[in-house]
Amino acid sequence: MLVETLKGLFYRDLNRLKIEIASYSREENIWIVDRGIANSAGNLCLHLIGNLQTYIGAEIGKTGYIRNREAEFSLKDIPRELLLNKIDDTINVVDLALDKLNQYNLAAIYPILVFEKKTTTEYLLVHLTTHLTYHLGQINYHRRLLDIG
Repeated sequence: MLVETLKGLFYRDLNRLKIEIASYSREENIWIVDRGIANSAGNLCLHLIGNLQTYIGAEIGKTGYIRNREAEFSLKDIPRELLLNKIDDTINVVDLALDKLNQYNLAAIYPILVFEKKTTTEYLLVHLTTHLTYHLGQINYHRRLLDIG
């Protein structure tokens, strides 16, 4: 079933996100912006958390999460441990929210207009997995390019 596949992908890649953030040799390097790289790894991490907590947590899981997208890109120097805790929280929220879904829910129109036209919940969830993977790759390159001991 697609729900189990999605849960597996979110679990895998959110844990990879934890590994990337934990792998920086110096915590302050998580927040570097340099050489035409517009977003730090820390801000991309906050963005991924906000995105998943909003579209999966708040909407599907009814968690009450309220997103501050601007803060995802403007906050700086959040301690690494707090980022890792926020990722753990997101893993739990995604897992619990996806457990609420069935084939009918997946085929239903997602209640929030996210793109130019309405999509199914299934479409949005698949998009969210690729969005996570895209930014995870950016964070990996950020770490390898800018995490200078």
